[in-house]
Amino acid sequence: MSVAKLAGRYAKSLIDLAQEQGKLETILGDIQAFKAANENRDMYMMLKSPIINPTKKRSIIEAIFEESFDEMTMAFTNIVLTKGREEYLPEICEEFINQYKGLKNIISATVVSATPLNEETLSKIKDKIHSEMTQGGTVEIETRIDASLLGGFVIEIGDSLYDASVVTRLNKLRKEFTGSVI
Repeated sequence: MSVAKLAGRYAKSLIDLAQEQGKLETILGDIQAFKAANENRDMYMMLKSPIINPTKKRSIIEAIFEESFDEMTMAFTNIVLTKGREEYLPEICEEFINQYKGLKNIISATVVSATPLNEETLSKIKDKIHSEMTQGGTVEIETRIDASLLGGFVIEIGDSLYDASVVTRLNKLRKEFTGSVI
């Protein structure tokens, strides 16, 4: 079974259970915290390691998260560990968040610009995405800086890309003038 399929099934099960028990937002918070913890290389490598036995992994996870996580999240983590699927926990967390966003009609967009964008510009971009892409949903924008764009911005929404960067425009002009592919 592919990792994406496995992560999707586990995430769907957890979402369904959380909805059924009215704990969706609480579990989302736990999953986001666990995902943030997996950005620590040591934590990530511990989960992925075939050398560290599952009992040790369980005790590490319990020591770190048991006090702050909901009992449902801990029980779910326990099931994943019992099934020997702990190496997929980062992917399961990512898929849970994706499914949650789909359920709540949340569109995630990444805006990459050469310099930091002001709030007015970000608000206009958010409004434009909202009017074009959603029916009553919300838009989340993540911003990044990439000086190599020289100016303008690039917006990524799922598989779609809108490139209004200066570097792309210059490359198009260069292509037109030289008549060759860059």
